[in-house]
Amino acid sequence: MFKLSERAFSVFLLIVAGMGAATILGCGVAETPFADPGPDTECPVCGMRVADYPAWVARVEFQDGSVEFFDGAKDMFKFLQDIPKYRPEMAVDQVAAISVTEYETARRIDARTASFVIGSDVSGPMGNELVPFESEDAAAEFRAVHSGERIVRFDEVDQDLISELQ
Repeated sequence: MFKLSERAFSVFLLIVAGMGAATILGCGVAETPFADPGPDTECPVCGMRVADYPAWVARVEFQDGSVEFFDGAKDMFKFLQDIPKYRPEMAVDQVAAISVTEYETARRIDARTASFVIGSDVSGPMGNELVPFESEDAAAEFRAVHSGERIVRFDEVDQDLISELQ
């Protein structure tokens, strides 16, 4: 059996840890961490189990590390527009990260830089949904194929637009 000295073993662990960190950083995981919801995690807006809809998962992370998961971008926006209703101890200025699941790739992306197609023939867990894309070109192609009404950016989503999707 091969045996390492204590010092050699410590060096080995440092190398393995460094390789792991380099791999994670290279994949962008450290830049936009996105944990998956647990099997019983409920959307704070509608009460549906989020894990049942992995293609639509959205997430809001607060500066204290707490996280809320949603079964789609529409409920995430409802939450963000009225955080005191759902998390009275939190405020919008305490939000650290906002992520959505990109429609074509199922990758988690920053919601603040995403393009959303509304009014398409694709339904989410709660019906009419904001369909997220990482690029505006991908959103435009989807819009053309799926009869989307228009493409909106994160900061264009307001309560009136959410009401249109009901």
